Amino acid sequence: MSNKTGIFKQACNFFCQPSNRYPVLLISFVSLFAGIILWGAFNTAMEATNEPEFCLSCHEMRDNIFPEYKKTIHYSNRVGVRATCSDCHVPKSWGYKLIRKVKASRELWGKLTGSIDTREKFEEHRMEMATREWDRMKRTDSRECRNCHSFEAMRKSVDKMPIFERHMKAKDAGKTCIDCHKGIAHLLPREYENLDEEE
Repeated sequence: MSNKTGIFKQACNFFCQPSNRYPVLLISFVSLFAGIILWGAFNTAMEATNEPEFCLSCHEMRDNIFPEYKKTIHYSNRVGVRATCSDCHVPKSWGYKLIRKVKASRELWGKLTGSIDTREKFEEHRMEMATREWDRMKRTDSRECRNCHSFEAMRKSVDKMPIFERHMKAKDAGKTCIDCHKGIAHLLPREYENLDEEE
């Protein structure tokens, strides 16, 4: 009992008596409070950049990519589930998300420098941008696709058997979603279509 009383007295002396410790305590509390506020502000700002409104604030996205996306099943479908830009292009886990945001700043650079500011310029760089995104998805085993889709969740059904079998063959071959589903939400680049014709 006396040991607990001694600890209480020491704590009371530390916090209640004027001493040269107050500046240290004050700096500690202010630093902790400022850290929490800054972390919250940073996280809030990062989440705001995941909203479709943020993506569409650049006319390059609004005028080129968005009209294509609106015609796909990811935008409108019989069950009313919509995949937004960030669902496909931004990882959910925080570390990967931060890395992706830094790398995505390349598109902002394109906007600032005007290298993709017209439809013609955008189309000129579409293959480069698409290839970069396809490579990222391939490296991550189509991680963002798998937030909604997975081989394990696919159900055998008589009317969809060929689709199920194709997916099981792809799984066995070690393929990932993007190997077969390029152009599912956006138009394929001209160069990609020309490559298909040559093969």
